Amino acid sequence: MTPSDLHPTTVQASGGGLLSGPWTRLPYQDAPRFDRSNLLAKWERLHAGQCVAPPAPGALADGWALYHSGEFEQAVALALKQGPDGLALANQATAIYANYLEPREAVRLALFKQVTERASAQAAAEPDNCLALYWQAYALGRYSQGISVARALAQGLGSKVKGALERVIELQPRHADAHIALGAFHAEVIDKVGSLVGRMTYGVRAETAVELFERSLQLNPHSASALMEYARGLLMLHGEARMAEATRLYEKAAALEPADARERLDVELARAGLSD
Repeated sequence: MTPSDLHPTTVQASGGGLLSGPWTRLPYQDAPRFDRSNLLAKWERLHAGQCVAPPAPGALADGWALYHSGEFEQAVALALKQGPDGLALANQATAIYANYLEPREAVRLALFKQVTERASAQAAAEPDNCLALYWQAYALGRYSQGISVARALAQGLGSKVKGALERVIELQPRHADAHIALGAFHAEVIDKVGSLVGRMTYGVRAETAVELFERSLQLNPHSASALMEYARGLLMLHGEARMAEATRLYEKAAALEPADARERLDVELARAGLSD
């Protein structure tokens, strides 16, 4: 049995056993809700960060409506029944759920591994599939943070993340989410190993991180997650000297009107960050 064969509520732990249980529900009743009709009408705004083509009316559109409404577990279950056409939705819904809502660290890491394996297999079969490459990089990056960035770099995971994101940007220069993710990668590596080692060993630079953050916001200025990643990146690169600018970015993120459930989660994170 492979992770892609498992029901969304059942994932493989690192030791090979199974971890099960219902997924945590979205805690906000005021998040926008979607069905097949209003989903397609708002598709461009909802997917401004990733350049995803809208699905044809049908089961896959219903799955995307579930995802944008915050019904992540149901979205994954439906997506996995759609074969290869459903992988982008399954990976996105799983990764976003794991990042924002899963409270159990072992399950969280197992879900990121599951996405990494699904997306990596798809990218191997379809080397120019930007969605597969992006979700491979996203899940692997979050998994790396979970096990510690230093350990992940030692295992060679950093080069996989960087290579996948650079390939996405090469294929889709307007992919805003890949820009912000790659900027965050540059900043985090510098934060962990220093600018000299980061440049010599991993090819990361502070100025490149800022350029990537800025480009992402040019492409998708309404992204709360991009604003927060930029703020965190500035603090990793420059510390207290950029606190005022980081705070302004968090304030801007907190003031945004969320377009879907994931953005509702982002806005709440921004508000929580300002209150800390």
